Amino acid sequence: MIHVLATIELHPGTRDRFLAEFHGVMPAVRAEVGCIEYGPAIDAPTDIPQQLRLGDNNVMVVEKWDSLEALKAHLVAPHMLTYRERVKSYVARVGLQILQPG
Repeated sequence: MIHVLATIELHPGTRDRFLAEFHGVMPAVRAEVGCIEYGPAIDAPTDIPQQLRLGDNNVMVVEKWDSLEALKAHLVAPHMLTYRERVKSYVARVGLQILQPG
């Protein structure tokens, strides 16, 4: 199993539109072979001082895949290519952390 944390930096003011598109592609991704978990996360309102905030222009995608091969197939899935085209005007940068259980 692998864990993926994808940090999506968005252009200011586009997060709601980005999330609407993201939620539209989620059912297709969750139906992919090897997908264990896939969903967006934004800052939770807390008073915990140690919290590292993403900020209003970022979304963290939390993913789990049963293998690296499943992740690689996801990255080139037709619905993902279409989705990336739809959100490209919202996205400034994408960073991936690909991790394995320790």
